[in-house]
Amino acid sequence: MSDMTTSMTPGSGGRTEQLLFHESTDHHPANGTLLGFWVYLMSDCLIFACLFAAYGVLGREYAGGPTAQEVLELPAVAVNTTLLLLSSITYGFAVLAMQRNRQNPMLVWLVITGLLGAGFITLELREFAHLISIGAGPQRSAFLSSFFTLVGTHGLHVTCGLIWMVVLITQVLKKGLITANKRRLLCLSMFWHFLDVVWVGVFSFVYLMGVLP
Repeated sequence: MSDMTTSMTPGSGGRTEQLLFHESTDHHPANGTLLGFWVYLMSDCLIFACLFAAYGVLGREYAGGPTAQEVLELPAVAVNTTLLLLSSITYGFAVLAMQRNRQNPMLVWLVITGLLGAGFITLELREFAHLISIGAGPQRSAFLSSFFTLVGTHGLHVTCGLIWMVVLITQVLKKGLITANKRRLLCLSMFWHFLDVVWVGVFSFVYLMGVLP
């Protein structure tokens, strides 16, 4: 209810007018959160564009160290890529279940998505550990510095997405598929699919082109 009071306005012929001091209705646009999240994704695009540009300039600067052909293992990365792309499909199934208000199937698909994402991060960390163990750490050359920065930034985003997913699963278990949770799940869906698109660029630009002679 709005807070109101009455007063006599001079020259109004004795009429009583209601003065409105507080309006309790919501003035926010219905899709304001999704629009704001799109703006955030566009800013994230700029970050990755800068990292891709840096790798494009420094990706062949080996400083006498190992080349991309010598250290990048394409079969292992192909498995990693498959895990992340499959996680995008399973998240799509989760969104379809959410739109039908089927909470339990949606949670199952989210858990599967999280496991696939965790598998992706695990294989990526193993790759980083292997490179560092053979002396191909980020300090070895400009190529490795730009490689670790680009791939590591993407991995950090995936890790944040996994944490966000766990939080949302907890929220859904506590409060169900309320409107706020549906909106948050849609925001995470956009974020997760965005990371898949970025990884396709990483796989093509860094790994596939890196093993070419």
